[in-house]
Amino acid sequence: MKLRVEGLSVRFRLPGAVVHAVTDARFELREGHCLALVGESGCGKSVMAHALLGLLPANATVTGHAWLDSLDLVAAGERTLAREVRGRRIGLVPQSPAAHLTPVRTARAQLAEALRELGRPETPDELARRAGLRPGDLDRYPHQLSGGMAQRVANALALAGDPPLILADEPTTGLDRPLVEATMAELRRLCDEGRAVLLITHDLRAAEQIADDVAVMYASRIVELTEARTFFTAPRHPYAAGLLDALPTRAFTPVPGQPPELTRLPGGCAFQPRCPRATALCDEQPVLNGVACHHA
Repeated sequence: MKLRVEGLSVRFRLPGAVVHAVTDARFELREGHCLALVGESGCGKSVMAHALLGLLPANATVTGHAWLDSLDLVAAGERTLAREVRGRRIGLVPQSPAAHLTPVRTARAQLAEALRELGRPETPDELARRAGLRPGDLDRYPHQLSGGMAQRVANALALAGDPPLILADEPTTGLDRPLVEATMAELRRLCDEGRAVLLITHDLRAAEQIADDVAVMYASRIVELTEARTFFTAPRHPYAAGLLDALPTRAFTPVPGQPPELTRLPGGCAFQPRCPRATALCDEQPVLNGVACHHA
């Protein structure tokens, strides 16, 4: 399995404005590896995941390509995505999993429905054990599940169709640190079993636990794409360095200023107003070659 994203862009048309949510994204992800897509909230990370699954609203325009082996996910129709891709070739672990579970049905009923619709012979109990749940936990309703249990149910639902690619969209939101570490360990286990994981997160500590590669996203663009060990020890883009310096275990210094509005992006480098290295060169948009910066 290989995911190859080439020139992926997403625009949302609003009355009197266009939101540039994702711009010219390019990366590859192969089986057995985890790519962490990191950046501040609102930079376009989750939009990227939903674009790959064809789950964007009607006012969205998607261009470019996203090849899952020989299938272009951008060009694929809804019938293909619904019957061949979602759940079967790509599993989604959604943000705030408890909010995505049907409140009036038990976890067991929801897992059983997913297995039935995907044509899988596995039982809910077997799937629960694979996701680290006790079978007895499945008889609870979503409001009776702890944060960790709800996360594991979401993981089980994503695994129901045995997909080779998992999209984990902010899977640690609202979890305390021990549950974050347990969730990351579970995702790393999936990689070690041969699956590919695209981890979308703003939690750099979580990304450091499991990522093989890191893509840093700022104002709709990927500005750095590198091996995880390089990112965490010697980031090249000033924004990537700023994200790491903001961690409590490091300088604990926030990145100054605010990101630009995605309806009014500048023509040059979008990070220029916040960048300590900015010069007149930054009036031109830098090209991503591992890092998109004139002063890397």
